[in-house]
Amino acid sequence: MAVATVYNIKKEKIGELELNDAVFGVEVNQHILHDVVRMQLANRRSGNACTKTRTEVSGSGTKPWKQKGTGRARSGSKRSPLWRGGGVVFGPKPRDYSYKLPKKVRRLGLKMALTARFNEENLIVLDDFRMDEIKTKNFVNVMDTLNLDNALIVTAGDNENLVRSARNVVGYKVLPTSGLNVYDILNFKHLVLLQPSVVELEKRLLS
Repeated sequence: MAVATVYNIKKEKIGELELNDAVFGVEVNQHILHDVVRMQLANRRSGNACTKTRTEVSGSGTKPWKQKGTGRARSGSKRSPLWRGGGVVFGPKPRDYSYKLPKKVRRLGLKMALTARFNEENLIVLDDFRMDEIKTKNFVNVMDTLNLDNALIVTAGDNENLVRSARNVVGYKVLPTSGLNVYDILNFKHLVLLQPSVVELEKRLLS
């Protein structure tokens, strides 16, 4: 089994933790990671672009002038796409860009992302990260002590003080294990796991 060093917030080594190879030691496949990230980004698209067709724009349905005898081109409606202020032909309509990959593929992608960070030695395990108060300065001091300028921090449960202390600092994000995803892991240089979250992750991904 892979072994990770456990630190406290003062960057003092306090022990070691065995990591399950089925989660932190799988073979990394770039194609699967690409597919999972692409799915996540597609699911985030709002798809709200909308144009009006000739049936939706405002305007009279009366024929502007008679069919023949005026010398002008025939016309049947002021809402024609040929006219200024008329409808749009084949314009965008609100659509859903989301799609799903198989559950096994999504789970495998998460294992691969965790493995990639461990293999790069960019995975750090902390015993705890409790903050007595909401203080951004204290959070930044801890990150400086750990020498982390860009990191995703994963907690085992609700840690409101930590979340609110970190939310205004560029380059950091705090997530619970239930919200951990491939895109966020790969989007940050370092991955910080609190020790209880490792147990929850292994339970979640091996169930």
